[in-house]
Amino acid sequence: MRAARLIRMALLVQSSPGMTAAAIGRELGVSERTVIRDVQALQEAGVPVRSERGRAGGYRLAPGYRTRLTTLGPGEAETLYLTGLPSALRDLGLSDAADTARLKLSATLLPSLRAAAESSAHRFHLDAPAWFREPSACTLLPELARAVWSDRTVELTYTRPGRDGTPPATVTRHLEPYGLVLKAGVWYVVGRVPGPPAEHEDRWRTYRADRITALSPGAGEPFTRDPAFDLAEHWRARAAEFARALLRTTVTVRLTPRGLDRLPAVTDPAATGEALARAGTPDTAGRVTLRLPAESEEVAFTQLTQLGADAEVLAPQGLRARFRDHAQALSDLYGPPPPDQR
Repeated sequence: MRAARLIRMALLVQSSPGMTAAAIGRELGVSERTVIRDVQALQEAGVPVRSERGRAGGYRLAPGYRTRLTTLGPGEAETLYLTGLPSALRDLGLSDAADTARLKLSATLLPSLRAAAESSAHRFHLDAPAWFREPSACTLLPELARAVWSDRTVELTYTRPGRDGTPPATVTRHLEPYGLVLKAGVWYVVGRVPGPPAEHEDRWRTYRADRITALSPGAGEPFTRDPAFDLAEHWRARAAEFARALLRTTVTVRLTPRGLDRLPAVTDPAATGEALARAGTPDTAGRVTLRLPAESEEVAFTQLTQLGADAEVLAPQGLRARFRDHAQALSDLYGPPPPDQR
């Protein structure tokens, strides 16, 4: 609604003086022309919004003027209390600071809103870790978080897991820690390797925090953050790349309509999306043949057995033979009972 947008615009200009029409438009999701019209509406309502030209120009409020739009409504107060992540704050060593901040916020609210705001904590709870998995423990996480906040380079010792039977390896890295990400109960640090990049080198790294065994932030030098870096967008892109990189095998499978409906529930979302995008037309029986990316034949076997007779593996031949043996074993197990048990 326009009224809510005008309030947000006034608060934006107050908290970030000098914002351009383009910047305000991006923040509010509207065009620059709409921003200009809304500024005129604020001025007509008595809010002294000024427009200044030049490199340091933008929209500002008149000197000494502050809006009186900062009083929270019931819904806003309830929502604000939902922004806390108790387990995440505890991991970062910020629980005491968060409790103090909530007390200060509660003290500033109208008495009629305090109970409404605090009641949200009794109605909603975020349990970040996945089922059947203990959350990872990282005793160095608060120290790592302080380095992230202060933009200081760290030297970390990291245990790299072994692959294909090789033992784990311990490595030491210098890193400019840009941010922390909590994914399914596991913390990750995203950072950049200091120094000029070599040709075609990707300087960005992601490390699991619970695999960091030592951290030396004391000798770290301050670094200048790249203002264009967007942690959320970086994580989305890298997570998609990681998921796709795991899919090293392709399985040709023929699915019934029921199997096609159930496929997203048993396979990787990236694999399912890619396979469905390239799927052919159904045959006369309504079955669809797909080329399904998979991590390995072993993983494909585990996934596709859940579809039973609604999935027929056509290739590779080794995997098809494995399904044939599996079907024969089930037939032998559940075949007609012996004569003495009839």
